[in-house]
Amino acid sequence: MKYRKHRQGSKPAIPPNPTLPSEVEKPASPSVALAGADRRTNPRYDFVAAVEVVAAESGTRIETRVRDLSRQGCYVDTNNPLPLGTVTDVRITKSAQLFKAEARVVYSRASKGMGLVFTAIESEYFPTLETWLAESRETSWLAANRRRSQRVLMTIPVRVSGQMGVGLPFEEDTYTVAISAHGALILVSTQVYRGQRLSLSNVQTKAALECVVAHINKHQDEPPQIGVEFVLPNPTFWHVAFPPRDWTPRHPDAKSSVRTGESS
Repeated sequence: MKYRKHRQGSKPAIPPNPTLPSEVEKPASPSVALAGADRRTNPRYDFVAAVEVVAAESGTRIETRVRDLSRQGCYVDTNNPLPLGTVTDVRITKSAQLFKAEARVVYSRASKGMGLVFTAIESEYFPTLETWLAESRETSWLAANRRRSQRVLMTIPVRVSGQMGVGLPFEEDTYTVAISAHGALILVSTQVYRGQRLSLSNVQTKAALECVVAHINKHQDEPPQIGVEFVLPNPTFWHVAFPPRDWTPRHPDAKSSVRTGESS
């Protein structure tokens, strides 16, 4: 298939999704999110903030920085990572915001850093964590959306459902503006918020999956365009072959397809 431009319009609480991974695989690099089950169910995002990690038994204190963050844990840079299984108290600060949690070391790489899984969070710190994740998710989504070769402008009928602010369920038939292997830009008239989880159905294939609102772009007198990110990446959801990472509209195949009028 050749590609071309498409023209269309109290007691500590366990965090949400409390399934904790038994192990976390080594990240490809310090700046890459931890892999494994934790990454699949709770995507990690680039996030830089000051952190203090204190070992519960020994009292060893490490002051460093967070490299990435998820709902279930974080990765921190340190030349002296703690041993696997170490129980810790974590304090993350960014600007005037503070987040505290109990955590366990589940990944340790000498002279590089360590991965921590949150095991208990006081309820008062949930809003801070969710705010940071919403901001990081939006930054990540916008950056991916700017990589034009990785998204396709295409109108596909979809059905969106979820909960409104008052807790009442809603369902809306609408369509996409752009799609990618990791999400979509869709029109939604129902008021939603960043970080909200929605169900997205492909009307043509009857397939459905869970997604998260990453970005909201409001236009006067028009329904807002919302960017949604799949909870689990699913490149087959749209039944569209996406361009390779190195593809651009100037690629010879793109020019050839435009001349010959081939459809995608």
